[in-house]
Amino acid sequence: MKPKELSDAFERLRTEIRAFPAGYGLYFMKDAAGTVLYIGKAKNLRNRVSSYFQPAADILTSRGPGIAEMLTKVRSVDFLETKSEVDALLTEARLIKDIRPPYNTDMTDDKTFPYLEITTGDFPGIYITRKPRKRSRLFGPFTSAKDLLAGLTVLQKIFKFRTCSLEISDKDDKKRFFRPCLLYSIKQCTAPCANRITKADYKKLINDLVKFLSSKRSKYLKKLAREMETAATATDYEAAAMIRDRIRLIKKLDERGSVGENVQPEVFASAADPAEAMDKLGKILKTDSPLRIIEGFDIAHINGSETVGSLVRFIDGKPFKAGYRRYKIKTVSGIDDCACIKEVLLRRYRNAAEARELWPDVVLIDGGKGQLSAAEKAFEQLEVEVPLLMSIAKKEEIVYVSGKDSPIKLPASSPVRKLLQYVRDEAHRFAQHYHHILRKKKLLGK
Repeated sequence: MKPKELSDAFERLRTEIRAFPAGYGLYFMKDAAGTVLYIGKAKNLRNRVSSYFQPAADILTSRGPGIAEMLTKVRSVDFLETKSEVDALLTEARLIKDIRPPYNTDMTDDKTFPYLEITTGDFPGIYITRKPRKRSRLFGPFTSAKDLLAGLTVLQKIFKFRTCSLEISDKDDKKRFFRPCLLYSIKQCTAPCANRITKADYKKLINDLVKFLSSKRSKYLKKLAREMETAATATDYEAAAMIRDRIRLIKKLDERGSVGENVQPEVFASAADPAEAMDKLGKILKTDSPLRIIEGFDIAHINGSETVGSLVRFIDGKPFKAGYRRYKIKTVSGIDDCACIKEVLLRRYRNAAEARELWPDVVLIDGGKGQLSAAEKAFEQLEVEVPLLMSIAKKEEIVYVSGKDSPIKLPASSPVRKLLQYVRDEAHRFAQHYHHILRKKKLLGK
C-alpha cells in the first residue's frame, strides 16, 4: 500500500476507534477479507487501540517489526467488551489458541491456567493442578500460578486442610500410630493421617473452605483489616505488613474465571491412550495401513441463523490446532444440518485437493445416519479419494461407518470410543465457541 493510502486508512480507523468503549475488553485487528490478524487485550479499549494508529507513534521501535508489518494490512478493528481484566485475559488466551492469528506469538501453545482442586473421599486433599482428577471440585482457572500458590498457603493456615498425596481412609485403624508431618506441628494441618481429627470435623472444615471460596469473604477481610489497624496503632509494623500481605493474597483469589465459562479443553482431554486408540480403530475398521489423521466436523446455529461449521484435525490421536478451521455457511438457509455438512465438506476437500494438503484417513461427523449420508454425497460430488467416513451420534454414542449395514457399539471404557468422543466433542466446542462470538458481535468473518 502506498504511504498516502496507508495514511488515509489510519485516519479512517482513528475515526472509528473514537466510538470504542473505555473499559476492559479484547480488540481484533482484521485485514481486507475480514480475517483476524491479531488479538489483544486492554484495560481501556479506546486508548489501547488508538495508540497503534497515532501519527507520531513509532510502532517499529515500541512493538517490533512484526506488528509494524501487520498494521500495513489492517483494514478494520473490532472489539469485544469483557466484565473484568481477568475475563479479558482468559478470553484472549482461549481465542488465540482457537483462532491462531498469524501475528500473535504468545499463548499459541497448549499451556493452561491452573485450578484449585478439592478431591473427594473421607479426607479430601487440596491441590493446585493443571490436570484435574475425575469427580473433584474445581475453582478457577486462575490467572497466576504464583499468586495461587501463595494464596493456598494462606488458606491452609486458616483452615488447616491437608495438601499431601497420602491415601487416607476413615476405616484404617493403623493411622492412629502414624506420625504427622511438620505441618501439624506448626498448626497448618489437622493431621487426618494420624487420626488427630474426626471425619465429621474434617468434612465441616472442607465445607467452610468451600463457602469461603464461593463467597465474597468480606467479613473475614474486614476482620483482618481491623487486626492490621490494631497492629499498626501498636507500632507492630511487621505484624501489620504480614496481615496486609495476607489481605492482598486473599483478594487475589478473586482473579479467576469459572470452570463452565472459561473452558480449557486441553485440561479435560480424554484419558485414553492415543496410540492404543488409533491402533484399535484400525483393527475395527480392518484397514490395510495404520490410521494417522482424523478430521472431525460439526455444525452450530441458533434457530437457523448465523450457522457455522467447524473442522478439527487430530494427528496420531492428538489435536493439531494449526489444522482447525471454521466455515460460515453460505448456501443453506434455515435449519438443515445435513445440507450444511455437505457444504462444509465440499469446501474443505475441494480446497484440500487443489492445494494438495494432508489428506485424512478418517472423516468423523457429529451426528447419525443422516449426517453420514450427507458426507457420502459430498464426496460423490467431489470425485476424489474417499477417506473412511464415520459419524457418532450423541446420547446413544453409536458409531456409523459408511459402507457398513450395522452400527458399531463400543463399551464406555473403550479407548476407541473415548477418542472418537474427544474428536466429536472438540468439533462441537469449536463450532459453539465461534458461534457464541458471532452472537455477541459480528467478528472473525471468513
